[in-house]
Amino acid sequence: MDARFPSAVSGCSVENAGERAIEGANREASRGANRGAADGADAALQVEELCVSFGAARSKIAALDRLSFRLRRGEIGCLLGASGCGKTTALRTIAGFLRPQSGCVHIDAQCVASPQKWTEPERRGVGVVFQDYALFPHLDVAGNVGFGLRRHTAAQRAQRVREMLELVGLPGSGARFPHELSGGQQQRVALARAMAPAPRLLLLDEPFSNLDVDLRERLAHELRGILKAAGATALFVTHDQLEAFAIGDQIGVMHQGRLHQWDDAYSLYHRPATRFVADFIGHGVFVPARIVPCGDGARLDTPLGPLEHLTDCPLPGAYPQGRCDLLLRADDIVHDDGAPVRAQIVRKAFRGSEFLYTLRLASGETLLAHVPSHHNHRVGEWIGIRPEVDHVVTFPVGADHPGRTPAADVR
Repeated sequence: MDARFPSAVSGCSVENAGERAIEGANREASRGANRGAADGADAALQVEELCVSFGAARSKIAALDRLSFRLRRGEIGCLLGASGCGKTTALRTIAGFLRPQSGCVHIDAQCVASPQKWTEPERRGVGVVFQDYALFPHLDVAGNVGFGLRRHTAAQRAQRVREMLELVGLPGSGARFPHELSGGQQQRVALARAMAPAPRLLLLDEPFSNLDVDLRERLAHELRGILKAAGATALFVTHDQLEAFAIGDQIGVMHQGRLHQWDDAYSLYHRPATRFVADFIGHGVFVPARIVPCGDGARLDTPLGPLEHLTDCPLPGAYPQGRCDLLLRADDIVHDDGAPVRAQIVRKAFRGSEFLYTLRLASGETLLAHVPSHHNHRVGEWIGIRPEVDHVVTFPVGADHPGRTPAADVR
């Protein structure tokens, strides 16, 4: 069954569909982790059915609920989600700062955390870059970077510090102190310090949260280059989709302690496994649609008219009477003054090169559209639009899902 259509299960209620999809995503990630352990060699991190709860027995809050995923050697993974979704709890459990109630964490095929087995944080071979960098103010840059190299000789330590500072783009800065550095430079020093002992796994806790937006985007791309140049295996957490897309090879979308999907950025955007992922990633709304037979395949009847010649449209039998909700991204809607379908602008957000228009059809449905910024229409004005849908993503009508109301989403 296609993960994009998680509810097309005989006898499955709308309420259970999302639960089944999430469990399926967790099972698939767990199977991938187990395959990595069996055939060997490339799995640097495996998280299997990890559960962490806080509070007293009668009022426990599940911070992690059966979390499972796998990260290969040399890959960069990301846990993405809003505050309180459990991503930092996952990072702290992998690092060894929290104990799980059930499940297991493997690093290089060695179990380091489970109810039966526990390896101390300092023996896991894990490097951590904290959100506030945690640089020692009384040590210069060389002292900070070389702090974890106490077993090395002075010459070895100095050589390794020079290599790390070269790698992060700060050559010759060893004599400077943290207070003499910019926020971006401090972040690089923290990264160099974490990488200096050559850890088996590098963990980064929202490393750009203290930086301004422009610097954050630039450093995200630079960080990926640094990690790839070092051949590092890394896992970082963030609430920012653009950061996750810029850095991560694999990205896990989390909500309320559960992993909804572990996939590459393209698949998360175009092939969301659950309705929450579809809502959380990118700009989009759900509109009512009906799948009807058309030649050898099917077409979608929508408030924008029929969508035909679709290569990945589900069959009418996937939903009762073929009725479903269709995900329309902002880039699925094209502004075209010659189009027969008209929509009223109810809100607009200027993004520099483009506007994000919130539109309302005469029938009442709300849409989002990216429009080049030289098309500066007034709020209240009616404009022509047409659909250009390359990826069909459908869900059951009114399927219950956590998250924001898409129609109001103008991120």
